[in-house]
Amino acid sequence: MDILSLPLVGWLYAVGCGVALLAGTWVTLGVYSTGAEGKKALAARLLDDLVLYTIWLVGLAGGLGVLLEKSWSRWVLELFCWVLIFLCFMSGYGRWRALPPPRGLLVLSMVLFFVPVLLVCAATILTLRGETALKVLVG
Repeated sequence: MDILSLPLVGWLYAVGCGVALLAGTWVTLGVYSTGAEGKKALAARLLDDLVLYTIWLVGLAGGLGVLLEKSWSRWVLELFCWVLIFLCFMSGYGRWRALPPPRGLLVLSMVLFFVPVLLVCAATILTLRGETALKVLVG
């Protein structure tokens, strides 16, 4: 038995990554429109932003691939999940190092955000490796 249904996985990642891409674009355009300072800030983070857009595009492609029952969608969406898990740990570690003790509220906020993301990613990976995905996503 699979943890999540394949259509749910497809819609979850297609909609979630689409919303993330739209929000990122909206924020980028907002910063860009603030003038020379905003443009300078965007130029300083250009590579970081391009990598993040690429990661979210991979998730969008994986979600759409699952909805269209494409065989390549299994490894694309699994790659996205592993990258998202890694980025959550890196973000949490960076926030942990940047904040001086006491860090109780930080731990609470990280648990409330990271644990659901990690659980959804783990459930997605297990679903994509499940018997149903192997049968449905063959070509």
